[in-house]
Amino acid sequence: MTVVGAALSEHPLATHAVGETVGHLLEVGGPRPDLVTLFATEPHLGALEDIVRAVRHLLEPRVLVGAASQSVLGGAREVEDHAALVVQAMWFGGARIRPVRIDTVPGADGPQLRGAGALEGTRGTLVLLTDPFSFPVDLALGDLAVTAPGLSVVGGAASAARRPGGNRLVLDAAIHDHGAVAALVDDTVPLMTAVSQGCRPIGPPFTVTRSERNRLHELAGRPALERLLEVVDGLDDTDRALAAEGLRIGRVVDEHLEEPGRGDFLVRRVLGGDREAGVVAIGDEIPVGATVRFQVRDAASAREDLVDALGGLTAAGALCFTDTARGSDFFGGPDQDALTVSEALDGAAVAGTFCSGTFGPVGGHPALHDAAMCVLLVDAAPAWP
Repeated sequence: MTVVGAALSEHPLATHAVGETVGHLLEVGGPRPDLVTLFATEPHLGALEDIVRAVRHLLEPRVLVGAASQSVLGGAREVEDHAALVVQAMWFGGARIRPVRIDTVPGADGPQLRGAGALEGTRGTLVLLTDPFSFPVDLALGDLAVTAPGLSVVGGAASAARRPGGNRLVLDAAIHDHGAVAALVDDTVPLMTAVSQGCRPIGPPFTVTRSERNRLHELAGRPALERLLEVVDGLDDTDRALAAEGLRIGRVVDEHLEEPGRGDFLVRRVLGGDREAGVVAIGDEIPVGATVRFQVRDAASAREDLVDALGGLTAAGALCFTDTARGSDFFGGPDQDALTVSEALDGAAVAGTFCSGTFGPVGGHPALHDAAMCVLLVDAAPAWP
């Protein structure tokens, strides 16, 4: 039987924070959990080694992964402005789980991954934490999609620092300031990943009829910028204001779908347009023949999208990776993502971290997301038979 516990402490002293969180987890499941995740905000950064040492000594986890974070969440609470430590423990009952360290080395054609080869052909779930300054996530996710197509990847990039070398990643007893750390959980554990990109489509879908790298030249046979301006002109005042704040575009991942819904698009930023050439630049490469649809993002859509992603599910625990672009500034109030997850998964042990970009599958493929929330559901099942 899978057991999950989560505990959040906002005590400014690291020793007290460890005592509060670990004490609760020992009551929930006892020592020697299979997987422990640990996230600490910047005020605890100087004591992180002591925190890790104490958690490992008291809980004796098989695998420990974690990171320093700008903000964390636990239960229905999000802590964005002061010291906090959140620890989640999972007891899987003997499932295979192992730590993974991935780094990069210089290569003739750019950085090469070191350590990812151990994942070739594996199945299950990879809980991945990275340093955004030193680890090429797109390269890693693309490589894993080819070498380990049966592997689901969920996680995020550490958010405690704004400069290289400032982040901290935890893997068992070691603390790293670069690369990536992960826990690989085998496919005997009932895990599921829900992804909420927080956007909603506007205007009709278009087929890409001409593109070059990240530049869309034509949509459905006409200049891409002309199509975009037509969509914006047809919006009401509210959506037009949202489009002005930051328009996005979604690409349908599975072209076999007859009517793609909100969760079937991989969403990327619209970077700008060239009026003379009629070209639209976006934050990704989209090939000719792909179906795309423009998108806007607002708090109501983000909340609704997260509810839809978790709808009809139950879980013993939820490990959340939410983007730093979310939070109280975006929603206009505190705790919104944490509240939504806690209410949707009533009774689940909820914990997580705010990330500088999140990772989660869309259409069965691993992907890097912007302003999204990715949730790993532990012991997940439909809420009804």
